This record gives sequence, C-alpha cells and structure tokens, in this order.
Amino acid sequence: MTELLYDYTMPSGAHWSFRLRRGTALRLTDLEGGANVGMLFYNPEEKLERYNAPDTLKGQHTFKLTRGNCLYSDMGRVFASIVDDSFGWHDTVCGNLDDARLLEKYGEHNYQQYRNDWTLSGHASFLTELAKYGLGERDLAANLNLFSKVVTDDNGQLRFDAGAARAGAQITLRFEMDTLVVMHTCPHPLNPASDYPRKPVRVEMLTAAPVAKDDYCLNFRPENARAFENNRLYHLGL
Repeated sequence: MTELLYDYTMPSGAHWSFRLRRGTALRLTDLEGGANVGMLFYNPEEKLERYNAPDTLKGQHTFKLTRGNCLYSDMGRVFASIVDDSFGWHDTVCGNLDDARLLEKYGEHNYQQYRNDWTLSGHASFLTELAKYGLGERDLAANLNLFSKVVTDDNGQLRFDAGAARAGAQITLRFEMDTLVVMHTCPHPLNPASDYPRKPVRVEMLTAAPVAKDDYCLNFRPENARAFENNRLYHLGL
C-alpha cells in the first residue's frame, strides 16, 4: 500500500526541483486539461548522469511514452518507470518553449508589471532551477513534455494535438534510483493557443511498492530488464 508523503498544486508557468529517493513515486494530475509538464532528471550524486531521451525511445522501440516505458539515463540505468498512465501519449522530442518564441507568441509579460500573471518560458524555467545545483545551459538535455501529444500532418511535420487534453488525466512515475527532478508547467513549444495557457498540475509524492519479478515495466521490453540490472549493480556499488 502506498503512503502519500506530499501533496501540492503547482500553478501554471511555474518551476520547481527536488530530490526523490529510490522507492518513491510521483503522481501528476492535469486538473483542468491542457497542462504541460516539462521535466528533466539528473543523478544527484553525479550530475553528469542525466535523462537521455534518444536512448529512452530507441531502446524501447517507441516514439511516445506511456505505461510500461522506462526513462533511461545516459549511463544505461533507469531513473523512473511509468507505472500508471491514463493519458496514454507523452512527448519527449519537441523540447522547450524558449524566450524568443515566448515573446513572439504571447508578448512581453514581465514580473514587474504583471506580478503573478507574468509569463515564463520552459527554457528560462529550467535554467533557473539548474542554477541552484551549479548547472547551466550546457547541462540541458531533451526533456519530457508530460500531458502533451504531438502528431504528424500530411507533410510530415509535427503538430500539437490539442484535442488530446483531458481534465483529470494522471501519470505516475516510480523512481528506481535517487533522482534530482527538475520540472516546469510552461506551455509546450508547439501549443497553438493564442493566450498563454494557465493550467495547474497536482503533484503528489508517494511511497512505492518494491519491484517484483513480474513487474510490468521491468518486463515491458528486454532492454528494460538490462537497464534494471545496471541499476542493481549501481546500488551494489560495483
């Protein structure tokens, strides 16, 4: 049985970072529909190890992320497993909204004039959080965009699927190693909305049950089993 450790509603256009221990879980809920959660992972003991989107997709023969998928580090280990997902399609290829695109799409809304109604880019949000740990722009990587679905049009171009948004959609990540989580709730870079989306996200931290031999994520792909073995060796100190 899981135990709720922390519960927080994260407003839109915000950023946050924290360390989650192995054996804990993070459950995110898109409260109103249309939220985006940008997310990156780092090993808090060796921050050169970080989330690797290409290996995550290539190793599991997928373009989308959903239940069963594991989120790999660039050392071939598993940061987290997606153990539950009612949304069904999460992006990890489109990156972040940067300041230039933010200004072009939504205009300038600085804190001095707009206070809590100011607008932030995902790029600036990540950099603000990374600076707290001595990291910077060179440490950015391809990020997760949870609750955001993209599709290809007839010309082969990626476009944002606004119709996929659903109030109450949830995703739960179980952490398989201690992880520095960096996240924001800024808009997806391909979101066509003319007004800056302001969609809150509920963030719950929970205990997680131990990984069993018949675990769905462990057995979802043979590559996942090898990555879990890398985790086992890492925790043995080998």
